[in-house]
Amino acid sequence: MSDVDTWRAVAAATGAADRPAAEHGVRLAYRSAGLAEPERVIWAESPLAGARIARSLPDAGRSVRDEVRTYPWADERRRVHDALGPAGWAEHWSATGARLWDTTRALSERIRAGVVEKLAGKPAEAAGIRTVLLDAVLGQHDAAWLAAFDGRSERLEGLAEVARHAGWWWPYERAVVLCERPAELHRDEAGRLDRGDGPAVAYPDGFALHAWRGMPVPAEFLAGLGSLTPGRIRAEANAELRRVMLEYYGYDRYLSESGAQPVHRDETGVLWRIALEGDEDVVMVEVVNATPEPDGTHRTYWLRVPPTATTAKEGVAWTFGLEAEAYEPMRQT
Repeated sequence: MSDVDTWRAVAAATGAADRPAAEHGVRLAYRSAGLAEPERVIWAESPLAGARIARSLPDAGRSVRDEVRTYPWADERRRVHDALGPAGWAEHWSATGARLWDTTRALSERIRAGVVEKLAGKPAEAAGIRTVLLDAVLGQHDAAWLAAFDGRSERLEGLAEVARHAGWWWPYERAVVLCERPAELHRDEAGRLDRGDGPAVAYPDGFALHAWRGMPVPAEFLAGLGSLTPGRIRAEANAELRRVMLEYYGYDRYLSESGAQPVHRDETGVLWRIALEGDEDVVMVEVVNATPEPDGTHRTYWLRVPPTATTAKEGVAWTFGLEAEAYEPMRQT
């Protein structure tokens, strides 16, 4: 397994933290930063619980996140950048951390948003919660930049050790708050949070986030997907949630059950269109595979195309990145 694959597994790890190993990493990170080891280690079951503890922790002293994480990272990045040169550093980052950056960043941002939503009873309280979250070190979700320094820096080994064995953590002068990893994590093939029958991320204490193909959705919304009807979909006022409904229900099924009418036919297929209030039209091309199945039947496919398509050929051509005039297939498949 490559270093990047190892860190990808760290970022996606679920299940109980290895508490002794994580605490050893914390002590090493403090010593590497020239700090005295924390007097207390407090474990939390989720970033939500960790933020609750961190914002009201008595006698913990000031945050030492800069000394433990920010300054060492900046110094090591500068050292490696100087050693490799600008082009070498860009190539190195592209081959390591960049491959994990988007998914880990999206996940940590979603967790932050979920914590703010749960803890901020009033809009005015949100800024204070965000400030507490800025004191957090992301543990396993720092995997992207840790991948870029794997094996290159003893100074960051404490941070890496915590990341391998635990979730988020808050370092203070005299105390540290350490969080468990998620109990569940569900993603689609693109790495986006995705689950249609439960939380996409769930922690041991019940803190959970729901998402469909990366888009945050309420838990009660997912519960209703199994009983969707075309009328229910049309009645949804939120355009983003309506798109989720359509993806779950199936565009082809929605078109067929909504009484949609074909608006164009040609040798490539049939163009269908249905208007949605407050949103772009749903436009699809019905295409029949020219190659028969083993039983002699021909499978029908539905292709979602831009609402600007006015002919079936234009829509099919778009799926190949072509203009309609340039699309001349030898054989439709």
